[in-house]
Amino acid sequence: MPNSKPKILVTGANGQVGWELMRRADKFGVTAIGTDSTALDITDAQAVAAMIKPGAFDAVINAAAYTAVDKAESEPEKAYAVNRDGPGNLAQACVEADIPLIHISTDYVFDGSKKGAYTEDDSVCPVSVYGASKEAGERAVRARLTRHIILRTAWVYGVHGHNFVKTMLRLAKERDELRVVADQWGCPTAAGDIAEVILSIVARYINNQAVEWGTYHYCGAGPTTWHGFAEAILAAAEPYGERKVPVRPIATTDYPTPAKRPANSVLDCAKIRGAFGVAPRLWSDALQEVVQEIVHPTLPQ
Repeated sequence: MPNSKPKILVTGANGQVGWELMRRADKFGVTAIGTDSTALDITDAQAVAAMIKPGAFDAVINAAAYTAVDKAESEPEKAYAVNRDGPGNLAQACVEADIPLIHISTDYVFDGSKKGAYTEDDSVCPVSVYGASKEAGERAVRARLTRHIILRTAWVYGVHGHNFVKTMLRLAKERDELRVVADQWGCPTAAGDIAEVILSIVARYINNQAVEWGTYHYCGAGPTTWHGFAEAILAAAEPYGERKVPVRPIATTDYPTPAKRPANSVLDCAKIRGAFGVAPRLWSDALQEVVQEIVHPTLPQ
């Protein structure tokens, strides 16, 4: 008997969130077809249209992005091609196929000057090429496709791919102390949690439940600094025999980077809670699970 499960396309399937989407799709009753940049170049409008033909998929999730924040400053064309033109191409193909698009965006669309958490209605004002390219991608999706979810998230980490958690664990093995920025605030977010939220929204749509399309924020609950995050990472790993070293707080000015970062990246998640019943869990709880899977993957979850 043919597989009658709904089918979704996941672009960027080898990224942090894409990988989690692929491994969790079956749990939500959908078949996920994953592509990376070699299988589908989202900057190629013709290739996208050929992939997303009417009837091929029930929904598309765009987890593909140019995420090298500092490198984007010297490669703006590449950043805009992937982060603006790619989502625009996907949205246009979804229009033709009459299906929705879930697109992942970022806290870096804001400049970080606000006191308190950012809501979806706050004005965007990116301070880096990466942030500007992602904000342009949001506009490209909105301009083409009504049935879309733009999900802004922040400080993403996970079991798969490169991220801050893995970097801190590696550096703790190599150095006697770490120096980490303590004046940038945000909400660490587990890639698996993002995947769960996205797939739950897709499942709602596929099961003909009401979906309020638009822009939403989703991140781990509870703000912290990169310094606080680093300390929590090493503390979570210590019971598994990982090395714990002192983490010294430094200022952003002590660690200059090509791209400017927002001083405040905290996102307000009240809207997604109201629309979909999604309650972000404490980032520190999610971190425990991810660290365990990274450093001791044989233990039961």
